[in-house]
Parts: sequence; structure tokens; C-alpha cells
Amino acid sequence: MALVVVAGCGGSPGPPAAPSHTVQLLVRDSNLREVGVDCSGSGPYLAFHRTAKFRVVDDAGDTMGEGTLPAGTSVPALKEDLEVDRVPTFCQFEFGVALPDGDAYQLAVDGRRDPIPLTSKGKDLVAVIP
Repeated sequence: MALVVVAGCGGSPGPPAAPSHTVQLLVRDSNLREVGVDCSGSGPYLAFHRTAKFRVVDDAGDTMGEGTLPAGTSVPALKEDLEVDRVPTFCQFEFGVALPDGDAYQLAVDGRRDPIPLTSKGKDLVAVIP
């Protein structure tokens, strides 16, 4: 899991803020891969890759947290066992970010035009790219 921090203003820098939320981002790119390997988005989802810069923004567009995406992990797109090594998969990213409590956040990723709405599930923030 990648650690993401938010920098404060003024004074000497303190220790990095501990992640308060986990972001789970599922990119439905339907690429053929082995399950459980490092991945990045394919086809129209090339913006989603390890080291892509992102920001978590609030409804006003103010940056609440930022960082870089970690490598994704391939997860099966189908529940049935196809009995082959490479199967249709999605690429799932999971990373921690320090955020103030809030109701609505969006994930802005460099190379992608529109921010992605994040759904809150406790301390988890979840997004699915169709």
C-alpha cells in the first residue's frame, strides 16, 4: 500500500501524516493477464499506472490529499474458472491517504480529463472506472 501525505503550511515540517483513509480504485480494462500480478490500466485507461500523479479533491475542487499511484494488482473480471493462466482481469489500485473528515471526495488523476467520484464506505473510499 502506498503512503500519501498532505503538507501543511508554515513552521518546520513534522512527521508525515498517517493515512486516515484507504482508496480502492477498480479500473475495468478487461485485459488478459495472470491474476495477482502488478498491472496498470490498458487501452483507454493508460492514465492509471504506477507513478501517475493524483489529487483527492473536495466538492469545491480544493486539494485535500495528493500523491502518486502505486502499482495496481490484477483481479479476475469473471467468477468462473477458465482453467488457463491468463484470464480477463481488471486492474485494482489500493493506497492510503491522509484526509480530513468529509462527505464528498473525487479522485483527479493526471492524464484523465474528469475527476472520479469516490464513494465512502467507512474509512474506505471506493471508485470504479467503467
